[in-house]
Amino acid sequence: MKSKLYCTFIRMTNGPIFSTLIHRFAQSGLSRPFIKPYAKLYHINHEEMEGEWKTYPNLHSFFTRKLKAGVRSFDRQYDTVISPVDGVIEDIGRINLNQDILVKGKLYSIANMLGGKERAAQFVEGHYMIIYLSPSHYHRIHSPLSAKKINQYSLGDRSFPVNSLGLKYGKATLASNYRVITELQHENVPFAMVKVGAMLINSVQITNNNETWEKGEEIAYFSFGSTVILLFQKDTFKARTHENLPVPVQLGEPIGKIIHCKEI
Repeated sequence: MKSKLYCTFIRMTNGPIFSTLIHRFAQSGLSRPFIKPYAKLYHINHEEMEGEWKTYPNLHSFFTRKLKAGVRSFDRQYDTVISPVDGVIEDIGRINLNQDILVKGKLYSIANMLGGKERAAQFVEGHYMIIYLSPSHYHRIHSPLSAKKINQYSLGDRSFPVNSLGLKYGKATLASNYRVITELQHENVPFAMVKVGAMLINSVQITNNNETWEKGEEIAYFSFGSTVILLFQKDTFKARTHENLPVPVQLGEPIGKIIHCKEI
């Protein structure tokens, strides 16, 4: 019953008209007075952000703010996978033989997430990692590895929240929300990066169209609280041990390592 009520409410307030109005407001000067209250509510660290309060013309520009140079350190080892965002690692696990992952007690289809069983087949028995970004986090996305971009496409047209309530009561949020999927290859190791939009603004803005990405290079930003999912093939990735998930993580922090042999 709670799930049905939740889904009904979200659908009523998450249509294209309402989303467009919110987006236009956030990008207008009318939203500027809300910057400081927003920053106070979400405890934004103003010492890390690029520029002063007065340099931001609207709430959208503040939400997608950049960081000052040097406030994040990047692990430079070639095969180390770094966190592509500031966020919270919600889950790490294996993709089962049915191309599903288990998150917060719910099964999510990798085939639905990627748009087909053939696309998902390569990741069976591989690893996934889910990193959630709350409204308090820095919302620009960076490359977790030096890699060649093989393909990039988007799926979905509206989104449920991707916070704890969204994962608990939403309907297949991670596999049905608006999302941008990038298929990449680090040397001979393919992997995928799924950037999942969240409620209201529902936007993933690509800022880097290069065919190759350097580790730590900015590649996109979210326009609202969102999620990044990393997918790796079987026997190609070893995650850092995190016994007590969820756990906070910062951009550039090592989250695992690429394995080029067939043993982990």
